[in-house]
Amino acid sequence: MSKIDKDYREAVIVHLQYIKEKVDANHEHLLRLNGRVGKNENAISRMFGIGIALSFIFTTALTLLGILK
Repeated sequence: MSKIDKDYREAVIVHLQYIKEKVDANHEHLLRLNGRVGKNENAISRMFGIGIALSFIFTTALTLLGILK
């Protein structure tokens, strides 16, 4: 193999290592973001469930008030 081929191979390897480092960093960042998104989805689901329960209670109370009159 000539010196030019060896230099080219080393340059490609260096670039591939750089790309791998960046991809790994992005992967770690995405893991953190997915954790935050999951927490937010759980909070929204909890609020949605509370809203449904409150609307059921108010509807039942108003219906009973209407029936009792």
